[in-house]
Amino acid sequence: MNLMQIPRIEKLTLNIGAGKDQTRLEKGIQVIKMLTGIEPIKTVTVQRIPTWGLRPGLPIGCKLTLRKSKAVEILKRLLKAKENVLQVGHFDNAGSISFGIKEYIDIPGATYDPKIGVLGLQVCVTLEKPGFRIKKRKLEVKKIPKRHMISKEEAMNFMQKEFGVKIGEQA
Repeated sequence: MNLMQIPRIEKLTLNIGAGKDQTRLEKGIQVIKMLTGIEPIKTVTVQRIPTWGLRPGLPIGCKLTLRKSKAVEILKRLLKAKENVLQVGHFDNAGSISFGIKEYIDIPGATYDPKIGVLGLQVCVTLEKPGFRIKKRKLEVKKIPKRHMISKEEAMNFMQKEFGVKIGEQA
């Protein structure tokens, strides 16, 4: 097989949305820090949405991006929380995987903290192939050719082979 056609993990993003509730935001920051040992950043609103009480610059969530071996290590733990089963709907046509974990205490190694309570998080895995740098480089930025894109089937095969994930049908 061509080495340039083998997918790999580009990044793993953990996200907790809190809305206007600042105490939920602080709890979300504690959860991500407890799981990874790294302080997440706050995400802020860009638009004004008066019906939701949002204005530009208001923090509404937190996120953390992990790469390389740290991403693989955390992903293995997160998949155990889902019992190594992902649905077909968790995969998109661009080679990304996204799933939610309802309660952080399902993750192995996470201990329940009564100050935090029960809180869930969103997990996004972005896959890439060698050569994807052409879309991010400074000089001569180009599009990824269609034949080099990661398909839904390739992403599913990668997760099955690398992490032993079972793919279930939509419920």
